[in-house]
Amino acid sequence: MESLEPARQRYDWGSRTAIPELLGCAPDPDPWAEAWYGTHPAGRTRLADGTSLSEHIESDPQRLLGEDVMRRFGTGLPYLLKIIAPERALSLQVHPSLEQAASGYEREQEAGLALDDPARSYKDANHKPEMVLALTRFEAVAGFRAPRRAVEVLSDLDTPLARRMRRSLRLNPTRFGIRQVFTDLVSADTRPGPGEIEELVAQISARHEAGASPSARVDANAVAMARTFPTDPGIAASLLLNPVTLQPGEALFVPAGCVHAYVGGLGVEIMASSDNVLRAGLTTKHIDVPEMLACVDYVAAPPVRPAPEYLSRATRAYYAPVDDFELMVTTVVPADGALQVPGRGPRIVLAVEGSTTLTSRRGSRRMTRGDAVFVGADERVLSVEGEGTLIQADLP
Repeated sequence: MESLEPARQRYDWGSRTAIPELLGCAPDPDPWAEAWYGTHPAGRTRLADGTSLSEHIESDPQRLLGEDVMRRFGTGLPYLLKIIAPERALSLQVHPSLEQAASGYEREQEAGLALDDPARSYKDANHKPEMVLALTRFEAVAGFRAPRRAVEVLSDLDTPLARRMRRSLRLNPTRFGIRQVFTDLVSADTRPGPGEIEELVAQISARHEAGASPSARVDANAVAMARTFPTDPGIAASLLLNPVTLQPGEALFVPAGCVHAYVGGLGVEIMASSDNVLRAGLTTKHIDVPEMLACVDYVAAPPVRPAPEYLSRATRAYYAPVDDFELMVTTVVPADGALQVPGRGPRIVLAVEGSTTLTSRRGSRRMTRGDAVFVGADERVLSVEGEGTLIQADLP
């Protein structure tokens, strides 16, 4: 059982206070968007002695990962656990499938693009399905609405752009109509100009303030996006997407091909170990619209919100339809005594509330809010006692 220090990711959309408060650090002078726990080379987690978690695992992968995990995923940790703290909207983005990621990575490698090249879209050859668990109220947009629902959102917006979008969806109320409208909004040759977006935002803001919106959450998200990117066509594109509000303890799963953007809140995110993000707007980072559009799933569907499965009174599990990860939350009180924490490793355990003691066959570790540990597969049975809440990343 090894204590972990996360890699800090200072993207401009991050909060200066949310992650430091969770980890018990002083407020940060720069935005701290994410804290990474994993072995991805873009953000290596370190042990207390400064050794990277990657080096630690590579020193004895069979013991720390187990034969089954090595056979399926090799010698790297197959998942990446993050604390994520958007203070404003993230980019309008999509993640590739495993096949798309492998092909795109090979193509950019053959082109001689360095991994840190700003024009690079694929940082690795892995897919990036992900799930976020809200620690506070968490706002997002994810997946396309049914065309008729999108028309309802546009129905009383009387701008040339809104009328064009509405007309296209009425003429073709299928996924092909959604594809045409979304493509026109984000593509370089057809995207609306700044004035059109400003006019649209003004009408959205007016009806939102008047309480006259057919979807208050859709309008609130668009207004929030416009504070930072007032002329970005991604604002208009967000009207086509499902609004998602997560309360603490609720989760959202984002599969490959799902267009999404996180708007605000604090959460714990788990994903396949990848940094592949294809963006179409609402960002200062690299945008690759053609590649993004090639990976989009245009089928309208409600957001995937996994309900927790209670494994015991103390532990609930959030399962995703992938082999790369699962997430568990254990809340213990003193009267419980020592409780076994389900799982088999390799695990990362993050304390988010209280004070507890974790015990395995290799020793014990006191955990207070913000502490994290890596638990190797060889440690097997893990128990906890005290009073607090632990979030655990594990494998199916």
